[in-house]
Amino acid sequence: MKNAVRPVLVHLDHHHLWDPNEFAVSCFRIIMYSIQAQHSHHVIQQVLNHLDTHNKSTPRVRAGIVQVLLETVAIAAKGSVGPTVLEVFNTLLKHLRMSVDFELGESSRRNSSSSVSSVRGRESDERIVQNAIIQTIGFFGGNLPDYQRAEVMMFIMGKVPVYGTPCHTLDTVKIGHQGTKRIQTMLLSSLIMVTSGFKSKSMSAALPPPFLDPLFSISLMEDSELRQLVLEILHNIIDRHDNRAKLRGIRIIPNVAALKIKREKISKQDVAFMKKHGQQLYRHVYLGCKEEDNVHKNFELLFTTLAILTIELANEEVVIDLIRLSIALQEMALNNEENMPMSIRCGIMALVAAYLNFLSQMIANPPFCQHVSKVIELRNMDAPHLLPEHIFRDKCPLPESLDKHDRQLYFQTADMAECLAGPGYNVERLSIPYIPQVTDEDHLQRRRSFVDTISLQVDIMSNSLPDRSELAEEITFETLKKAIDTTGLEEQEREKRRQVIEKFQKAPFEEIAAHCESKANMLHDRLAQIFELTIRPPPSPSGVVSISAGHTQHPSVPVYEMKFPDLCVY
Repeated sequence: MKNAVRPVLVHLDHHHLWDPNEFAVSCFRIIMYSIQAQHSHHVIQQVLNHLDTHNKSTPRVRAGIVQVLLETVAIAAKGSVGPTVLEVFNTLLKHLRMSVDFELGESSRRNSSSSVSSVRGRESDERIVQNAIIQTIGFFGGNLPDYQRAEVMMFIMGKVPVYGTPCHTLDTVKIGHQGTKRIQTMLLSSLIMVTSGFKSKSMSAALPPPFLDPLFSISLMEDSELRQLVLEILHNIIDRHDNRAKLRGIRIIPNVAALKIKREKISKQDVAFMKKHGQQLYRHVYLGCKEEDNVHKNFELLFTTLAILTIELANEEVVIDLIRLSIALQEMALNNEENMPMSIRCGIMALVAAYLNFLSQMIANPPFCQHVSKVIELRNMDAPHLLPEHIFRDKCPLPESLDKHDRQLYFQTADMAECLAGPGYNVERLSIPYIPQVTDEDHLQRRRSFVDTISLQVDIMSNSLPDRSELAEEITFETLKKAIDTTGLEEQEREKRRQVIEKFQKAPFEEIAAHCESKANMLHDRLAQIFELTIRPPPSPSGVVSISAGHTQHPSVPVYEMKFPDLCVY
């Protein structure tokens, strides 16, 4: 196969047939249709290697090669990509990174260049390369069986740079904030392509923690576009019955039954997944709603996320949790402790109204539907800015404030608990306010630099174990009260963390090295003490030798002079 493909590649190089590449595409179509399916991956590998040799060629030449690669991947039979799947994706992602680097380099030289039009032309050419690579990744991922596709999803997710986490594949310091965002956008776009059509029977297998945790970290970025991409990836994975098209657009759906939504009974595996990761999902929806740069599309995708969770993963317990989440969002918009703009507050109110209208019809509870419909009807008359059909229109008039005391305009927990009273729903939990679970991300600044991360890691490692006297402290009512009241401790922890960060940012290198050396010496001394307490000289087989003052001593005997029983000798 190598001897067959190599002359074609050489011919295309010598005659400059990569730009335009119609002839090249025709040649590889003939090759792909002329070979057996199990040999397709050999051709793909040859084109990838050829792409590596052209890593410094013009953007249009590289785009031509990538488009030929896209054609070969699209023709390749499913499952015929062989054992080099990750190698193929690694090569594609490497060229994606290089294209972003070239684009940013051209952009930085734009100010000093006399021909601005030519620089912009090269930038647009790089965008062609990037889009071709993303499409190739999507087609390639779509040709994989589900178990390999899950592996590729994990592989790509590991390449996405996330602030505050170690990133071994991309040097985000060199490419800067703009380059980092560009890489994040490109990789998440490729993940959307790979996850499209992905159907997993178990959410635990489709969303393992090594994939879910970094994905949710990106969902908290201060960039609305990145948060939109994360939600679209979640929709691809969670929506196993293709209901998204029916839910497109945030609105008050008058008749949900007319949508003919497909669903199945919740499996035990999915119930276990929601018990383990449900709070994590709710938390990121809650935090994602209050971002000040949210636009119409963000609220649309958040509504679709809640609706798909209800369809795919909601049993009676999850329904109660989703109602609690909705009430918490309503209270957040009313109290406005975050000083959110009025447009965001009204957008949250509209989201809650649209979702509770959908949920009430999905669970087919007439009293609940009646309560939700009554609130929506009153809003139509007195507060249309609290409904999605009005607030997301251009130039929608906004109120100066939201009247918290006008109870009829808001969904009431007591009324909903009364509607759901009966078998199946634990309405007592509705009276417990939803509070997002606290994670490590809350203790650290969301936009951490890598220096801050290293400093915090050193701070954590430098914490020594408590003394025995502290462990032996008597447990009383006062100590338990202090343990519950963590406000003061959190303030002390933040101040201590700030001091450590400031020290590692401003202190001389010699001082930091001396500090680390002293910690290492202390550790060695402690280990030496432990070894002295645990290591004893070997006992003498000849017995115990008596010495003066009534003490006994076990003389140290070399091992080769010891006499062991026959059964112990090998």
